[in-house]
Amino acid sequence: MAGSNDNSALTGRIAGFVAGAATTPLPPEVHQRTRQHILCILSCMISGCDLLPGRKALDMVQDMGEAGEASLPGTAMTAPGGIAAFVNGMTARADESDDVHARSRAHPGASVVPAALAMAEREGVSGETLIRAVAAGYDIGCRVVPALGLAQIEDRGFGPQAIGQVWGASVAAAVCAGVDAREARYLLSYAAQQSGGLQSWYSDEEHVECSFFMGGMGARDGYWAADMVATGFTANPDVLSGAWTFQRAFGGDGSDLSELTAGLGERFEVMETSLKAWTIGYPIHASLNALLALRGEHGLTPDNVKAVRTIVPARDGVIVDGRNSPNINLHHVLSLALIDGTVTLASSHDAARMKHPAVLDVRGRISLVLDDEMQKLMPRRTATVEVDTTDGRTLSHRVEAVKGTPDLPMTQREVEDVAAGLIAPVLGDRRTATLVEAVRDLGAVADVRALRPLWRRG
Repeated sequence: MAGSNDNSALTGRIAGFVAGAATTPLPPEVHQRTRQHILCILSCMISGCDLLPGRKALDMVQDMGEAGEASLPGTAMTAPGGIAAFVNGMTARADESDDVHARSRAHPGASVVPAALAMAEREGVSGETLIRAVAAGYDIGCRVVPALGLAQIEDRGFGPQAIGQVWGASVAAAVCAGVDAREARYLLSYAAQQSGGLQSWYSDEEHVECSFFMGGMGARDGYWAADMVATGFTANPDVLSGAWTFQRAFGGDGSDLSELTAGLGERFEVMETSLKAWTIGYPIHASLNALLALRGEHGLTPDNVKAVRTIVPARDGVIVDGRNSPNINLHHVLSLALIDGTVTLASSHDAARMKHPAVLDVRGRISLVLDDEMQKLMPRRTATVEVDTTDGRTLSHRVEAVKGTPDLPMTQREVEDVAAGLIAPVLGDRRTATLVEAVRDLGAVADVRALRPLWRRG
């Protein structure tokens, strides 16, 4: 039976990895990439405070009337660590600018960074420890779903993000809390107990449940898993072995838990995680890039375009077809791109514009083609956009690599520019520049709490 094998050696290796992560240096390129992802998620937290999922979470905290040990970037508020992790996870997912790990379908940063930051603030750890903790969270969290089997998880109705992200957040928070190898064994059991989440979130019309499912839930549960073991909670020391295992519950006969430690310490999952250049659902990025390329090359406008067809991987198309949220609706986003020549944070979140006659007119000319052959290329995101013009031409552009993916990574300047575009409307240009510079030099910060004034609103 799946899950009945003795995997104690795997458990021991993961536990040792977690216990040693705070004192294990990262390769320079991994160090830099991790700082980029921290900046990305921090910018999402700040911009997300003004969007509906963030406002809902902040309203809930205000009703509790609590202050505490961790900050809520983009606000003047603080909260107890677990609550801060939850709220910051909600805000991190609110604007759709958070990162994505294709092989696991996870959005690791939206849970890992909030949980790690909340614990780092509570414990007063260094910026270097925070960086190493976040990298460790990606390394374990992004391996969990491939180890269990992505297809098996999804076929049973579970959401892979909610499984991998609670593991990643648990590990990252535990590194900041300074757990030892014995406590790390217990940590894995509490991460397993809190794994779950259903794909029913697709029916969420306002992106609130999505922000919980892919951000706040994993951050909150991961923080609590680390806090519990750090304060003395005991648990099953080997949830990967025995008759009633994590693997048996979520995996199947085809699962291979050796993936949890394959290349651990040598292959870094943060390097395989994509950053986003646009504040839209990730399955739309390739189509948007293709349409903008055609628009720029051929001077396309609503007046000279007769029809647009976008051909995408089958599963990607299902995710973004007909969604009510403006920034996750492929037809709507491509309509904005053709009309405006770009897509901004403001335009992609303007729900009222979904009913504007000019947008609806263009939207009616756009069709979506689901391609099973493209699906076989996953996790690489590809798309082909074909445009029929009013003068009888058919133009075509195929995108093989999306900007920000491992195949076409952003430069440091590009990452910082995207982050600044999200932060500046909330904090202003001067403070944004100071914050971006501080995260660039995060490894030199002795206590992460020294950065609080930089992301505090007001």
